[in-house]
Amino acid sequence: MEFLTDAQRECYEKITPWMHELFGEQVKTEAESPIFHVMVGAAFVFVQVSAWGETDSTITARTYVASGTELTSELMLFLLRENDTMRFGAFGIDEDKDIVFQHGIVGSTCDQNELEATIKSVIDTVDRYDEHIVNTWGGTKAMSAA
Repeated sequence: MEFLTDAQRECYEKITPWMHELFGEQVKTEAESPIFHVMVGAAFVFVQVSAWGETDSTITARTYVASGTELTSELMLFLLRENDTMRFGAFGIDEDKDIVFQHGIVGSTCDQNELEATIKSVIDTVDRYDEHIVNTWGGTKAMSAA
């Protein structure tokens, strides 16, 4: 696996045992990238460790919420308003026009409880919103699209 910085590698090595302790068999890793895949219920979360400058890293938990949804101004307003109420994370639209939800934390100061809260908040959010978004604006829930 290639790392851009020592800080990125150190963070990945720090959280690897936590990921397996927290999510057990539900965790898969990528051979070439510092990315974990976590499947919990209907949620599929990517947890990526990225370099942040030379001396730190970030951990981003991201999940797909809906695919093929018509991106109307009403939907965009809904997502922005919901972002305003979020304690952690935010909705976004990726390059394929899929609706995503993600939350990022600082790698060097992360502890196991913060990592768990980050991933679970992303899982809880997709569980709360995917059906409503698809029923209101169309498309398919992320796991249905996969």
